[in-house]
Amino acid sequence: QVQVVESGGGSVQPGGSLRLSCAASGTILSGYAMGWYRQAPGEQRELVARIGSGGVLTYVDSVKGRFTISRDNAKNTVALQMNNLKPEDTAVYYCNRASASLLPWGQGTQVTVFS
Repeated sequence: QVQVVESGGGSVQPGGSLRLSCAASGTILSGYAMGWYRQAPGEQRELVARIGSGGVLTYVDSVKGRFTISRDNAKNTVALQMNNLKPEDTAVYYCNRASASLLPWGQGTQVTVFS
């Protein structure tokens, strides 16, 4: 079976940092573009960071310069380093393929930035 587990979320003050991790079992992440998505209550799920199978990095403007996505194919994991967090970053964060061929969604990890 395929399972994706996100971890590393928490509550921080504005300007703080968190590092999220995405671990997969039952599937190999290498060879696929991967992304971190976030969803705030009442809002659409948004792809905020993408890393291509070859390592090309892409971010939405709102997180550029603050977030860094990376992958470790040997560990079959994807990480998101989040710095200088802002209240508007508050959301549940998910990882998945950055394509229409999505894996089953994990439970996500909650990130809360105090206002």
